[in-house]
Amino acid sequence: MGKGGVGKTTVSTAYAVRCAMENRTQPVLLLSTDPAHSLADVLDQSLGENPVKVHLPRGKLTAWQVNAEKRFHSFLNRHKENLLAILENGSIFSREDIEPLMDTAVPGMAEMAALLALDDALSSGRYHQIVVDTAPFGHTLRLFELPEHFQRFLNFLDLAASRDQILAQHFGGNAKPASFPILEQWSQMVSGVRDALRGAEMFLVTTSEKFSLNESLRCRDVLGQQSTPLKFSSVVLNRAIDSSAGCSVCRNRVAATRAARVLLKREFPGTDLYVGEDFGAPVVGVTGLAAFAAHIFDSKPMKWTPRTPKAPEMRLFDSKWPVLKTPLTMVVGKGGVGKTTISAALSFNTRAKSKLPVEICSVDPAPSLDDIFQADITDEARPVLSDSEFLASEMDSVHLFRQWVAEVKQTIDQATTGNVSGIHVDLSFERRLFSELLEIVPPGVDEVLAIVHILDLLGDSSKRVVIDMAPTGHALDLLRTPQRILAWTRLLLKTLAAHRTLDFARDAGVKVAELGQRVRELLDLLKDPERSCIYTVMLPEPLPDRETERLMHDLGELGLSSNSLFINRVLFAADTEKCQRCRRTRQWQMATTAKLSRRYSNKTIYAVRNFPAEIAGKRALRSFTGELWRAR
Repeated sequence: MGKGGVGKTTVSTAYAVRCAMENRTQPVLLLSTDPAHSLADVLDQSLGENPVKVHLPRGKLTAWQVNAEKRFHSFLNRHKENLLAILENGSIFSREDIEPLMDTAVPGMAEMAALLALDDALSSGRYHQIVVDTAPFGHTLRLFELPEHFQRFLNFLDLAASRDQILAQHFGGNAKPASFPILEQWSQMVSGVRDALRGAEMFLVTTSEKFSLNESLRCRDVLGQQSTPLKFSSVVLNRAIDSSAGCSVCRNRVAATRAARVLLKREFPGTDLYVGEDFGAPVVGVTGLAAFAAHIFDSKPMKWTPRTPKAPEMRLFDSKWPVLKTPLTMVVGKGGVGKTTISAALSFNTRAKSKLPVEICSVDPAPSLDDIFQADITDEARPVLSDSEFLASEMDSVHLFRQWVAEVKQTIDQATTGNVSGIHVDLSFERRLFSELLEIVPPGVDEVLAIVHILDLLGDSSKRVVIDMAPTGHALDLLRTPQRILAWTRLLLKTLAAHRTLDFARDAGVKVAELGQRVRELLDLLKDPERSCIYTVMLPEPLPDRETERLMHDLGELGLSSNSLFINRVLFAADTEKCQRCRRTRQWQMATTAKLSRRYSNKTIYAVRNFPAEIAGKRALRSFTGELWRAR
């Protein structure tokens, strides 16, 4: 586990290669639960959506990049009849009402598919060891919470299945209990995955950057507060530098590495601390990964020499930071590339240059705006940097969901107790059923509530709203959510129309119609370049470059486009004169940017110089936004 961009995929893949090669006869599975997969990039081998054998000199290693949508719908299709029977038996809705809703795509499929894939791997009995390359912190924490929420969903289904029996008892009669053995099977599946997670050896991967360390500590605290507390068994301090050789860039990182060692030993007492050095080049391919694993986990010198590409210098021209012209700006990119920093810089510069009110909101479940603004940022917008017109917030989706549940429960209590056409209707079971359902925090709650929250933020047209997005996979899920909500609203309105004699169905229909109209307006806004824009952030490295290419393609598939690209942390020639490691890093950067210039000839490409320290506070933001370069 770890913050986006700390090298989780490289470390987990190296560890899996090591396990397979050291225990040649014991099969090992490397499973990616990140919707923005990069196992294939690190292994330098094509991987499909099914488990694929990895080419090793010895040992048995299989890699699996789960296709979330297909895996989720495979499960749903296999059990659709059981679910329909239970829900039809236990509610006022018919099979015809429910079935169309089950056929639509839903947010949260990545976490659900990860849970199902883990169950597949565990129950197959094929693997001696399973190594999981997780999504960044925020959505991995959602994955760990999912078994508990799934169990609550099973409780809801169990209640629905017992409807006839409960109603018969209520009215003094007797009914034979409905039998649905599938509920017990699912309960056993959830228990098996929960037990596996509790017994798992958990590795924390971090770098010496303060933002990464702060997020690691926050994640540790959240894991420790769960109903079944989880604890890291090992920590990997990745991209460490122990010597500077007169290089000013490396000198700062040496100091940061030393401070990180002290902090990690203090905050994770009794936990194994491993260190992975930054060699200035991506570790790609089985040979490099095996050497990297031996370096980290056996403290051996790195016996692998990465190739150094040759590429022309990137031609850069002095530029200015953009002043945001549209009401809505979204900042997207791979985890760890500096999205939050660029989001804050764009907001800061726009506020300084235009004097318009600016509000920045992070919809990442593991946000870090508080680190940048050096303030306690919550889900309520509050002024930052002593400026009443510059607001910041971090969306707390679970808190918003709980508030919404309280309102809905009150409405349901009122609507399910009363008279219809002068006849008293007892809907106590329906009230109980809805209450049980509302106790479940659904997967995808981050994406759905983010859309609703963005709609609320856009109420003031004179304000500039900046959305600091979650990493790639879940950002794309969020951007797909408006279309999904529209599909749900159409189906829900059709379903509720059949029950319009009931007050709560009429009230719900009004709210659903209102939501549908607002979401249509947001979709129109997202596709209007006069009212919204998307900035993409990346690092000039091969792995982020490949993920950015896939991101740009997926945005196009959604009918959206990002016309401006920020290349963050670019090393200039003057910064690398005295350091072989930095020169090697820069050569890889130049090779990556050369491809970008050809691939995105129709886009504005900005280069952000590698800043000597992390951006935190007003002075740092002013300095950071005082310089920008343009590649075209």
